[in-house]
Amino acid sequence: MELFLVRHALALPPEGEGEEADDRRPLAPKGVRWFRKVVRGLESLGVALDLILTSPKRRALETAELLADLLEGETRVTPHLAAPPSEALLAEIPREGRVALVGHEPYLTELLAWLLLGDFLGASARGGLEGRFLLKKGGVAWLEGEPRPGGMVLLALLPPRVFRI
Repeated sequence: MELFLVRHALALPPEGEGEEADDRRPLAPKGVRWFRKVVRGLESLGVALDLILTSPKRRALETAELLADLLEGETRVTPHLAAPPSEALLAEIPREGRVALVGHEPYLTELLAWLLLGDFLGASARGGLEGRFLLKKGGVAWLEGEPRPGGMVLLALLPPRVFRI
């Protein structure tokens, strides 16, 4: 199976304080424009998705909506993409097909490290790998293998600017 870890596109700053204000942040117009180029770039690489799993936060939902241009299946919302990686999240990922997970940092980087390197790293060590796997807003990590700790290989780490040409 192929897995695409997608960090939400550039969002507007929160209006107000607190978690609820952060959860309601929409994408910035520039974020929408730039992420449309990411989608076109993925399409030119032959990417077609069977499933999109997305965080319930507005900026992730809006990113998933743009990514749906590549979708031949359904989109599902999961709270597990707005939290640290867990066995519960892994249980939601099918074992075949092409699946995109739309979420947030630092959780996507932690998930990436866990899927690539496995359980020999503790959760706190996985959280320290953000600098090694830089997933910019609107960026995509493309993996292949079995979605379990240590079961995947990295095919590409695509910052959004590679698609802005």
